[in-house]
Amino acid sequence: MVSLVWLIPALPLVGFLVLLCCGKRLGDPWAGWLATLMCGGAFVTALVVFAGLLNQPEHTYEHTYFTWIPAGAFHVDMNVLLDPMSMAMVLFITGVGSMIHLYSVGYMHGDAKYEKFFVYLNLFIAAMLVLVLGGNLLLTFLGWEGVGACSYFLISFWFEKPANASAGKKAFITNRVGDWGFMVGMFFVFFTFGTLNYAEFLPEAHSAAQTALTIIAVMLFIGAIGKSAQIPLYLWLPDAMAGPTPVSAMVHAATMVTAGVYLMCRINPVLAFSASWVPTTIAWVGVITALVAATMATAQMDIKKALAYSTVSQLGYMFLAVGVGAYWAAIFHMITHAFFKALMFLGSGSVIHGMDEEQDMRRMGNLKKYMPITSATFIVGWLAIAGVPPFSGFFSKDEILTYALANNPALYVVGLVAAFLTAYYMGRVVYRTFYGEEKWPVVPVPEHDQTLAQALAGAGDDERAAALALVPDLDLSFDPEPTHGHFGAEHHPHESPWTMTVPLIVLAFFAAVAGFINLPLPVGQLQFLEHWLEPVFAGGHPAELTYSSSEILGLLALGALVAIAGCGLSYLVWHRSRSNQRSLQPAFFGNAWYYDIMVTRFMGGPGRAAFAAQAWFDRTVIDGIVNGVGVATVEAAAWSRRSQSGYVRRYALGIALGSVVLLGFLVTKVVSG
Repeated sequence: MVSLVWLIPALPLVGFLVLLCCGKRLGDPWAGWLATLMCGGAFVTALVVFAGLLNQPEHTYEHTYFTWIPAGAFHVDMNVLLDPMSMAMVLFITGVGSMIHLYSVGYMHGDAKYEKFFVYLNLFIAAMLVLVLGGNLLLTFLGWEGVGACSYFLISFWFEKPANASAGKKAFITNRVGDWGFMVGMFFVFFTFGTLNYAEFLPEAHSAAQTALTIIAVMLFIGAIGKSAQIPLYLWLPDAMAGPTPVSAMVHAATMVTAGVYLMCRINPVLAFSASWVPTTIAWVGVITALVAATMATAQMDIKKALAYSTVSQLGYMFLAVGVGAYWAAIFHMITHAFFKALMFLGSGSVIHGMDEEQDMRRMGNLKKYMPITSATFIVGWLAIAGVPPFSGFFSKDEILTYALANNPALYVVGLVAAFLTAYYMGRVVYRTFYGEEKWPVVPVPEHDQTLAQALAGAGDDERAAALALVPDLDLSFDPEPTHGHFGAEHHPHESPWTMTVPLIVLAFFAAVAGFINLPLPVGQLQFLEHWLEPVFAGGHPAELTYSSSEILGLLALGALVAIAGCGLSYLVWHRSRSNQRSLQPAFFGNAWYYDIMVTRFMGGPGRAAFAAQAWFDRTVIDGIVNGVGVATVEAAAWSRRSQSGYVRRYALGIALGSVVLLGFLVTKVVSG
């Protein structure tokens, strides 16, 4: 049964090819149903392969199908490495991906490019499966670039709006920075080990030079920073909200952003034997990202933007786990996050669908009355990400924090603060969306660029005047709590169709119970996922806990209290009392610390000038030298051509003169001798 592993990526790839050729003929909704069937078939196949993998030695299966690139000493095989980690990844990629496909059948209904959307979605799943099943770094890189290309197509899917097209380009370009790190890391792996196959170079990591391993680890970490949206390359991920909501769920939960965490866990022996500052750096980058992104999420008005910064924050926890050596905890949180984050993104899509494309939480309120299934399932996702027991996020998050405390108490404190903010800002989303006053029935006033207005709220007179010169109707009196809504009074939000609510119910179930696959409790053998992943991380010196049972239970209780406190604060501020709302939504956090704005200004100012200067240098100096050599050669040839007249008498005269010169030279030598 395990030999059917090739069929898992093949099914969505076949769906992509069929839809590419015949999607127009199938139309809406059959193109969507075919894509869903292909992804669902991959999930069923994965279950069959999983059953077969249980009988394999160390639960690992390797197979080479053919040599892909033969080039002297360098050769790359088309091979597969199926082990406990890649199997876990395959199961949640295809499982959650199937739910997103089913949801998309209803969500994208009536879209003019319905068939094209599912072409990209099937290819997205196929590329992610190649990434996690590839037996060497180059195959992983093939899938890595595949999900990057698909993300560009899907984020800018509605490219008719300039902002959407810009968001797609931003994601594509930002990821190129990380891809550079990945490629350099691959080069050093080949120079150091002479192979790119995981099964060949990872077991030899202990015998390689530490300097080489450090360079490899740092370069691949740069790649992971770009793909998994960590500081400083996270800024593409919030803008990825420009795509359709199922794309947001796919990018943020089941695929793309988890690729960087997977890569870091895969090369765990390299991290273990590199310089000690490398894993420490990974841990600090992760925990700082978790905290900073959490603060940004506390003041977002767009429901999808709040979830986007939440994803950046949760990915930070996964990198924290990698940095402290708790690799299985990173995979555990990746799995639970896939369920509750896909649930909340799809839930936000259901809200947007029911609110006629409105995404601003300031124009919502009391939607639980009109969307009971969406609200109930979304609340389950909130409790899971907040870490309230017994929901899944409680177990995965607190296991990471426990290992962080064992490594460095400062990491634990920062992570605990981020956890408190997580419970708080997700409670803010829930109460502003599903509870409170109905703000959507009010007739809207003319729309203004609220983001720019908020950015200029504390600006000087000159900046405000310049903004008004560019946008004459700009409303600079930014109000974080506008009273105008989106609909007329006669319109009411509505629940989504069954194709959208069924995935919400399924994902809510797993978001609630997925934590039980690895209970971090000091009694019995309840760490099922940790034991399952042991063969993968045995060579990477995984972290070990020395805490007693009572200490572990105390840490779990503290984590639960922090989560409940965050939820309680959100209830007091956003449901019980509204007196402190303005002060708790500062423009500094709402504009994401102005980091994106600063980067945009730099790239449009000094950055553009630097690129123009570089282009001038390349065109004038580099090309000038190359072209100058060519021109000099042409001129020299033209000059020498003049001496070749074709007259015999000239050649004879030349020979005679040459003979006289040679004879004179010889005479002088004889005389001087």
